[in-house]
Amino acid sequence: MKLAEEFHRIRQHTVQLCNRLETEDYGLQPVSFVSPAKWHLAHTTWFFETFILKPHLLGYKPYNDQFHFFYNSYYEALGARTLRAERGQLSRPTVREIYDYRSHVDEQMQRWFELADTTEFEDLVILGFQHEQQHQELLITDLKYALSLNPLFPAVLDIAEQEKISSVEGFVHIPEGMYEIGFEGDGFCFDNELGRHKVFLPEFSIDANLVTAGQYQSFVEAGGYESPEHWHQEGWEWVKNNHISHPLYWHYTEDSWKIYTLNGLKPLELNAPLAHVSWYEAAAFASWSCKRLPTEFEWEVASPLLGFGSRWEWTGSAYLPYPGYKKLPGALGEYNGKFMVNQMVLRGASVATPEGHSRATYRNFFHADMRWQFTGIRLAE
Repeated sequence: MKLAEEFHRIRQHTVQLCNRLETEDYGLQPVSFVSPAKWHLAHTTWFFETFILKPHLLGYKPYNDQFHFFYNSYYEALGARTLRAERGQLSRPTVREIYDYRSHVDEQMQRWFELADTTEFEDLVILGFQHEQQHQELLITDLKYALSLNPLFPAVLDIAEQEKISSVEGFVHIPEGMYEIGFEGDGFCFDNELGRHKVFLPEFSIDANLVTAGQYQSFVEAGGYESPEHWHQEGWEWVKNNHISHPLYWHYTEDSWKIYTLNGLKPLELNAPLAHVSWYEAAAFASWSCKRLPTEFEWEVASPLLGFGSRWEWTGSAYLPYPGYKKLPGALGEYNGKFMVNQMVLRGASVATPEGHSRATYRNFFHADMRWQFTGIRLAE
């Protein structure tokens, strides 16, 4: 029954993240890349209903046949769905109905755990756990973006967004050599971590610490956003077209920098790790610092020697398949592989990442202009 216990623990944590939300908060979707909280609650439920209950629980009746259209995310093989940018337009189903949906599926999953031999499907259930944990992080960051646009700067969640860095001096030196990259061993991993292979790395050094908000403030105040010198052309166009002049959630008021956190507007902690910068900004800061971003392979090799875990760290690597990469069969094959274009790899984890959901081989990925996640910078040379 350990699988069942873990199922209920993870499902309950998603609900706990919403404890301080008002009904009006659940439907916010100010931009297309943010999904409403109610959609995350429903989509994670849809995942278990679609991939486990419907095919594997004899006699299971869907809670509502229309929910398949509403809460399919991007699985083309499974048919039509609500467009991502239109998720916030759905006042119905209501928040109450979505919580009833979660309860129904949780009860039926418990019934499946009790009746079925789940051994054959353990990997699929664990994928469902990992999927929900990914959405727990997205729920946090999507809420932060949506609520940051409210001039009341609501406080809805108390997480340690600005913990000070326990500084370790200097850079870690890694000698040149052949290194093994990718996941191996027991336990869960996503398919994009597989295809363990050797890479040759020239010697390099990587900072033992993440870049702090104070270090990045120096870049801002030195005119880093006002000169194209350190920017990629595409990044410079992004700065100009979107009037970018500082990281997301920074506000200059009363002669000092403040930052919006999920616990309200706070003074910017200069010794805390920088957060909420795009790859464009990370690359420009690295150039201004006469350094560079590490490749994802360098990061993985150096990771045992680094203090990490509070920010997703941009790398200089494009998101591409490892040698011998194979998609999962069926609709689940759409989970990672079809996104391997025009995105950059991030490594590590963040303050919003659920416990137990990170590994040295974990490959996160976003487009170069995205910064609503807890994204940060580590320098290499």
